[in-house]
Amino acid sequence: MASTDYDNNNVKIITTDIKSENPILVEGFPGIGLVGNIASQQIIDELKMEYMGSINSRHFPPIAVLYEGLINMPVRIYESVEHNMVMVVSDIPINPMIAYDISKALLEWAKSINVKEIISLAGIATMSEDHKVFGAATNLEMLERIKDKVELFQMGTISGISGSIMSECFVSEMPAISLLGSTMSQNPDPRAAAVVIDVLNLLYDFNIDTEGLIEQAEKIEIEMQRLAEDVRTTEQPTVPRKEFPMYG
Repeated sequence: MASTDYDNNNVKIITTDIKSENPILVEGFPGIGLVGNIASQQIIDELKMEYMGSINSRHFPPIAVLYEGLINMPVRIYESVEHNMVMVVSDIPINPMIAYDISKALLEWAKSINVKEIISLAGIATMSEDHKVFGAATNLEMLERIKDKVELFQMGTISGISGSIMSECFVSEMPAISLLGSTMSQNPDPRAAAVVIDVLNLLYDFNIDTEGLIEQAEKIEIEMQRLAEDVRTTEQPTVPRKEFPMYG
């Protein structure tokens, strides 16, 4: 039976009862390279997580998500009791105007189900082709846990909803880690999502497979190369063949 766990004028969170005790909460919202979104969906699929409910807001775009013909909510909550984990995944970008309200609602709800720590998955733009994972934390204890597994994000900003959630975690004294997969493109980057999952596997002794993401990355790269070639072909100007001059 569904119960309303958080409700104000801007944000509503409705789930069935969360069974995990002191779970970790992992969130993946769309951002650069869709890293958080892709990684989260892979984790949900691999761990066969159970759909528990959704987050909704009157400030969300008026859409429903379709999957194999079935209607679903754009921001969903899943649980794996076996792995003591709750997942929040979104198929829609969060407008900066509502980011604070979503972050505050998420933290209050997380505390109500006794979440012990939050992991934020996102992307970060770099100029390097190497796929690295940059990390940041809300306290020294969490920083100590990740320092040998990521490249520490020494200085800069985390933008969007992921940055807002990390700020709210800091203010609320909720232990939290941000894992940022580096990407050079705004296009979907499954390789960046894969290296983020690799770090998550190390941190929590998971065994989440990423081979499917690598295969998906190769397919995406091939399709993008074909598209680029098609664009070049279409844009190539028509030039008279010089071997058959009109005069002389």
